[in-house]
Formats: sequence, structure tokens, C-alpha cells
Amino acid sequence: MERRELFSFLSSSLKGEEYKEKDKIIRPPYYKDINAFDTECINCDGKCATLCQEQIIIIGEDKTPRLDFSKSGCTYCDDCATACELGVLNIEDKRMIDAGIRINESTCMSWDGVMCFSCKDPCLEDAIDFKAMFMPTIDQDKCTACGFCISRCPSSAIKIKVISS
Repeated sequence: MERRELFSFLSSSLKGEEYKEKDKIIRPPYYKDINAFDTECINCDGKCATLCQEQIIIIGEDKTPRLDFSKSGCTYCDDCATACELGVLNIEDKRMIDAGIRINESTCMSWDGVMCFSCKDPCLEDAIDFKAMFMPTIDQDKCTACGFCISRCPSSAIKIKVISS
């Protein structure tokens, strides 16, 4: 295999992996059966999205709700579960959002020596710690994956990854 072929192969592999990651869906945190989104939500008018205080629930083309953290985060207010008439979302099934949040150190401005606390300020659980004055890290034991830090990052260094679905 020539060098050019190797780099082409590696590049296409990485692109494919990124595509798969984007395909994963983050659901509202009040479900018991993940399959109910596909079977029940197609019969609904999306009231959960309408009543979401933070407007982070969007209804996809498949008529199922998903979370979009590009503008805000989840307060775990229970409104989406209260609005769900088909029983897909229930307050009794409240859980943490099935995702992990991480900071990409290579694109984070603080890790590059710029004083920035944009991610720490909106964190309701105080889950973002700084080593010295710079270098933010996420304490996974405290993080609720609410997503408020994601839209606040000026360098888009904070990413969310689906844990299970």
C-alpha cells in the first residue's frame, strides 16, 4: 500500500466514524423503552417539543423527539414528560441524559492559554473544574449531561457523545 492510499483510507475511515456519531440521537431523559419512540411518537403531534422551556426538543423527520443542545440545555423540568399523552415519556422514568460530555483539549481556548470560563458559568452542577487557572475538565460524577456548556463554548470544543440508545 502506498502512502497516498494509506492516508486516503485513514481519512475516509475517520469521516465515516464522524457520520455515524452524528446519526446517533439523544432522547429526552424520561423514557423507559427506547423503542417506544419509533412505535408511539409517530402518532403524536409533538407536544413535548412545544412545551419544552429551553426549546431544545426538536421533532425529527421520523416524528420522534430528540435533544438539540446548540442553543441551550436541559433543566430536567419534567414538562416534556407531563405533556406526553402516549406514555413514551413519564416523570416516573426520569433518568440522566444518556450521553457523555467531553472537552476537546486541542480546540479549547483555555487549554491554549486563553482565560475563558464560558463553559463553567452555565454549569448548574459545578461539574467543570479548572486545573490551575486554565485547563478545564469535566467531573463525570457530577455532570448530568444537561448540555448548557455546549452552546456557550466559543470554540465549539465541547462535544456530546451518546452513551446508549
